[in-house]
Amino acid sequence: MFEGFTRHRIATDGAEIHTLVGGEGPPLLLLHGFPQCHALWNRVAPRLAERFTVVLTDLRGYGQSSKPPGDSAHETYCKRTNARDQVAVMAALGFDRFRLAGHDRGARVAHRLVLDHPDRVDRAAFLDVVPTLEVFARIDQRMATAYYHWFFLIQPNRLAERLIGSDPDFYLGQVLGSIGSSADIFEPEAMEAYRAAFRDPATVHAMCEDYRAAASIDLEHDREDRAAGRKVDCPALFLWGRDSAVGRLYDDPLGIWRGYAPAIAGHVMPAGHFIPEEAPEETAQALLDFFTE
Repeated sequence: MFEGFTRHRIATDGAEIHTLVGGEGPPLLLLHGFPQCHALWNRVAPRLAERFTVVLTDLRGYGQSSKPPGDSAHETYCKRTNARDQVAVMAALGFDRFRLAGHDRGARVAHRLVLDHPDRVDRAAFLDVVPTLEVFARIDQRMATAYYHWFFLIQPNRLAERLIGSDPDFYLGQVLGSIGSSADIFEPEAMEAYRAAFRDPATVHAMCEDYRAAASIDLEHDREDRAAGRKVDCPALFLWGRDSAVGRLYDDPLGIWRGYAPAIAGHVMPAGHFIPEEAPEETAQALLDFFTE
């Protein structure tokens, strides 16, 4: 995967971020989500690299990036800290401004990055999430069933870490095959990358801390933004899977996003949750159309 891309390990404040760079043109940063790593983009990044300098990273705690221990306030893995990592990576590569796309947790990091560093981002794309505040505000039985892991992973005393650690391959397979996509869609090399990371207890802990942050300090930051009227001001794109939880649970997910990003546009994709791997051609074309406007 990622033939022609160069690999880097870039130090940020408190972490080292595994980074790949390929292509030529304006810089475009791609962020992955749970429970994956940069390999999520294996079918999309080469196409985008024909027009852009594509930067792929593993979020702190994920993939081959470093995995610092969590803290009691969950600041180590909050989206604000993650966003700072990504800004530092791009600055180290010489990019003060860039385009940005994120899937799943990466979309939440992208949302925070645009809010905290609006001068850095020209355009932003968010794939298959609604804003975190809305997830918690709209909980019902259907949502709690589809998103059960949101409430499992946040439990204290390393409960989730110990249970997942008893059979990490089984749990990973359950997650990848239960959110509106079949586990058969993933490239074997990508699956091996996901398994290798997931077998590391430090990765599982980091992922749990990511979700614990979402249920605590991230909400504080989001509420502060809402109170201050801060929104995504740059042009934005939202893509969601027809068969994903977002597509099934929310009647108008694009309308939800318009309350947070007035200049957003978007459309449904012929996929479940893992859009870049299940509908790579459609994803690449949608991103090319948006980022080259």
